[in-house]
Amino acid sequence: MTDTATTMTDLRSQLHLMAWLSPAFPTGAFAYSHGLETAVADNVVRDADSLADWLTNLLRHGAGWNDAVLLAEAWRCEAGSERLAQVGQLAEAMSACAERHLETMAQGKAFMRAAQAWEPEGDAMELTKIALPVAVGKTAARHGLELRATVAAYLHAYVSNQIQAALRLMKLGQQSGVEILAGLEPEIIDTADAASASTLDDLGSAAFAADIASMRHETLQPRIFRS
Repeated sequence: MTDTATTMTDLRSQLHLMAWLSPAFPTGAFAYSHGLETAVADNVVRDADSLADWLTNLLRHGAGWNDAVLLAEAWRCEAGSERLAQVGQLAEAMSACAERHLETMAQGKAFMRAAQAWEPEGDAMELTKIALPVAVGKTAARHGLELRATVAAYLHAYVSNQIQAALRLMKLGQQSGVEILAGLEPEIIDTADAASASTLDDLGSAAFAADIASMRHETLQPRIFRS
């Protein structure tokens, strides 16, 4: 009976992560390229290899890493605590530009709204403005989801969305996109491991090209993404 109960709990946690971080979850993630549209327009990202390098750098040194650290810290904070509010404020302040701010805040709000479907009737979460990684960390902890698995699922969704954007921006092909995603799995796991043991002292970005691409996207014409 114990083994069955544990298995059911694990399966439910997996289903939560699959649902919350699925491309079908209504956060509007499909509308954002995280500056990739500018990188493609500038021919910085032009093929499968350069896209894989771009995403690897985001995971190791850019917003992917910082999001993972912020998610982990939010997961550890008690719901409604002053510490959690401070992490939320820090996550918002770390947005590199206006479009990055829109990207994380709009998706965070949409995530919290959609996640209400998993709350017991009469036990709704407070809907406030909140950055996406903080929203995911806060919600995962509330439902007892394991931290490392949550970070890994978040990062997998993060790079998956970038690959889907690339498929619309360049001659890549779905098979190449899948191969890039498969090749990034060790990087995702390593980043999830490191972020799960991190503190806010580990925050920091050196992905300046991606940040500048996001800033320049504000005036890019024509464009199809919101960031």
